[in-house]
Amino acid sequence: NQRCGLEAALVDFGDYHPLKPIMVTDTKTRRGTRKGSTSSSSSSSSSAPPDPLSSMLDGTDPLSMFAAASASETPDLGRRKREKEEEAVGPDFEPWSLKRGEILARFTTTEKLSINLFMGSDRGKATSQGSAVSEKVRTRLEELDDLEEGSQRELLNLSQQDYANRIEELNQSLKEAWSSDQKVKALKIVIQCSKLLSDTSVIQFYPSKFVLITDILDTFGRLVYDRIWTMCSDPRPLPDNFTVEDVNDTAKETCLNWFYKIASIRELLPRLYVEAAILKCNRFLNKSAIQETLPRLTAMIRGIGDPLVAAYARAYLCRVGMEVAPHLKDSLNRNFFDLLGTFRQISSENVRAQLVLQMVEMPEYLTLYSPAISWILQCIAYRAPESLLTEMMERCKKLGNNALLLNSVMRAFRPEFVAARATDFIGMIKDCDEAGFPKHLLFGSLGRSLASADPPESERLTILNEAWKVITKVRSPQDYINCAEIWVEFTCRHFTKREVNTILADIIKHMTPDRAFEDAYPQLQTVIPVQSVELHFQFLLFSVLQERFLPFLDMFQKDSVRVEVCKSIMEVFIKHQVELTRDPVILNAMLHICKTMHDSVNALTLEDEKRSLALLIIGFIRMVSFGRDFEQQLSFCVEARATFCNLEPVLVQLIHTVNQLAMETRRVMRGNHSRKTAAFVRACAAYSFITIPSLSSIFSRLSLYLLSGQVALANQCLSQADAFLKAAVSILPEVPRSISVEGKLRSSESFLLDFINSFLATLLVIPDHPEHGVLYLVRGLLNMVQDYTWEDNSDAKVRVYISALPLLAAMSQETYLYSIPKVDSNETLYGGDPKFLSEINKLCETLIGQILDHLKTLGRDESTRRQGALAFSLFGVLLAHSDLRNNKLSQLAVNLWNLSHKHGYCETRTSVRTLEFIKHQTQQPDMAHLSDMVQRLTLQSRT
Repeated sequence: NQRCGLEAALVDFGDYHPLKPIMVTDTKTRRGTRKGSTSSSSSSSSSAPPDPLSSMLDGTDPLSMFAAASASETPDLGRRKREKEEEAVGPDFEPWSLKRGEILARFTTTEKLSINLFMGSDRGKATSQGSAVSEKVRTRLEELDDLEEGSQRELLNLSQQDYANRIEELNQSLKEAWSSDQKVKALKIVIQCSKLLSDTSVIQFYPSKFVLITDILDTFGRLVYDRIWTMCSDPRPLPDNFTVEDVNDTAKETCLNWFYKIASIRELLPRLYVEAAILKCNRFLNKSAIQETLPRLTAMIRGIGDPLVAAYARAYLCRVGMEVAPHLKDSLNRNFFDLLGTFRQISSENVRAQLVLQMVEMPEYLTLYSPAISWILQCIAYRAPESLLTEMMERCKKLGNNALLLNSVMRAFRPEFVAARATDFIGMIKDCDEAGFPKHLLFGSLGRSLASADPPESERLTILNEAWKVITKVRSPQDYINCAEIWVEFTCRHFTKREVNTILADIIKHMTPDRAFEDAYPQLQTVIPVQSVELHFQFLLFSVLQERFLPFLDMFQKDSVRVEVCKSIMEVFIKHQVELTRDPVILNAMLHICKTMHDSVNALTLEDEKRSLALLIIGFIRMVSFGRDFEQQLSFCVEARATFCNLEPVLVQLIHTVNQLAMETRRVMRGNHSRKTAAFVRACAAYSFITIPSLSSIFSRLSLYLLSGQVALANQCLSQADAFLKAAVSILPEVPRSISVEGKLRSSESFLLDFINSFLATLLVIPDHPEHGVLYLVRGLLNMVQDYTWEDNSDAKVRVYISALPLLAAMSQETYLYSIPKVDSNETLYGGDPKFLSEINKLCETLIGQILDHLKTLGRDESTRRQGALAFSLFGVLLAHSDLRNNKLSQLAVNLWNLSHKHGYCETRTSVRTLEFIKHQTQQPDMAHLSDMVQRLTLQSRT
């Protein structure tokens, strides 16, 4: 068989239409041959037998009118030209894509589904003797009836996921057929999929089926439009605001051919859906075509008998209309008013029988209409004038007792409109029959609007009372919490702690029996605010002040859910708590929440999760302040240490907090109650001294020992400072040679050197202990460095020695570079005693000897680059801190300079700048001795 393609046909627009009267005197052959077609001219004259559809074949059907309109403009062209151009909807319009996922998730089923695709040929059917079909009409019908695969394909016993997968496969088959130029096959797929929308055998799944099938229709519509657009893009692309005059004849013919193909579809529903899918293509034919087509398609929907199928057909037409011509509101309104007229069908005997057969209750059945009606109303209400919304509301009132429609109105209309008329809506809700559509769902929809817009202040209490009278009577825990969660926000925004406490108590009352809360964790989580907005934070503060808050939190029995809820609360608290707090109720509630997070940590907890929890707890700790009640602040830290002992970052933060507390105490209490202040500072030091050993990170311990020692020294607690620094020196041998940094192993040498340099800087102001001899801390540190197992081929130990020389030089000065107020350093204790200076000199000689020995070793190992770098570092120390009037030191400096430049590894720029500095120094008083030395310093290039 030769494959049929939907290529452009040479059609006489004025003489031909597939639904014209079947009286043909002559036909022209189409280009090429088609299966079942004939090239001979035929002549017949017969009239169709009278039947109910004969009026549609009198030459005045919509497509005939449309074909004629393609050749000439309509009389009221001037009026339409004055209409504004199509405008795309703005970002304030909620797109269908956002509703799609919600519908698929909400309307599910466990029933088995089926797909019945009939793609066979029925050309063997007899034709009535009284009918005569033109060759072109016959050809089109044959193309639609015939497909190469031609067979009936039925898939039974499909699960919901299987069904969705099969529909997606059909979507892909459509794209593949299109890309391989099998246009008829693509059309057949779309037609057969559209037919599936007439099947309501599993009625509770129908909204989701509608979503899946219309995805295929959307794909088809895009493919057709893009193809015709491409045909118009030669030699230059078609502009977005193109007119009919910009479209070439070939594109118009192809576009008409598509509409003729679709007009030949025998069944109403697929013909309606497929034509709606390519509605946008009318732009290529006639400026007013879309405006004329929408009312015709709207009228066609009246022929659909099933009210649910008709409602979704209207929803699809409104969706397409909003995408193509959002300014054409008349067709949207007509669809809605037609929908109102069909509501009496919902309670018809046929529908009731179908529900009994499928064992579906009427309330559940009515909810199936919600997506369709809500979408239609959303399209109508978009930027609609107040008068139109009011008119629609009045029409709903006249219908009376139509909860389904009322629910959709409240969800689709602007929240401001609903809030301003909240009392009226409550009156309409009262008039609705509880059996058809539960009133708590109606109050839920009203609550959603009131969460976004405020009703009149004088009506708020009445609104809450009327709503809660209904909500609290709901027996099903799931239905109850679904509605209650919506009104929590409204209550918090407009009422006091008493009302909020009442709400929480009622929720606990309903959700505790039979552990109903276990099936409602998502809803209960929304009752506790998790969004980062000021409104929710106010509710959070209200909540924690209520006596019912912690019992409410206890309903989250599942550990993972409970922790997530606690994390959400802490995130909101930390983000929006601007001022520090000491409120005991808040602190008690937040400590309970933080303890819940902390206690969830176990051996299987990931490091990222631990870090996340620790950051939240640290954020809370930073928000706690008892002002000048320092003892209460320290007590809080003691309690927190016991509570959060398994999260090391929290302990580190607590130690920092206590150190800050000690410094703040010193600042505030300066000169007052000195004995009490000293005792408190010692208590802070004891807290840190006890807590630091519990940390596993060696560098955290080292840095905190040093910091705590500095804080103790600043508060004149010399024995405590001495203990911290001795503890730091004592754990240096525990430092591993490699540590994990961001999941990667790195050498610890650089971190250790940084710490030792900071430690050396602190030692300048530390007075010697009278029982431990001169420079006992310096000697102890250097001994530890000497005994530490450094990496092979490492110069770290020598670099520590070089760093210690400036410290020793500073200690030999009569006045130190810096000091701690009210702390007597060695400059005061020794007062320049010759014995003290002699000890410093001996220690310097020892260190320099160790350094020189290491330089000789490097020379023997041919590590000349390292040798040069160390030699230059030692030269810099001698230049800055030693008395170069001493001939030995001066000669040593010259030798080090020469050694550092011997192999040319020293950076020339640094060497030049150093020489310039020395020459500048020779101009200063008492620096003339440098003149001789600078003469002996020469630059050598690499050889």
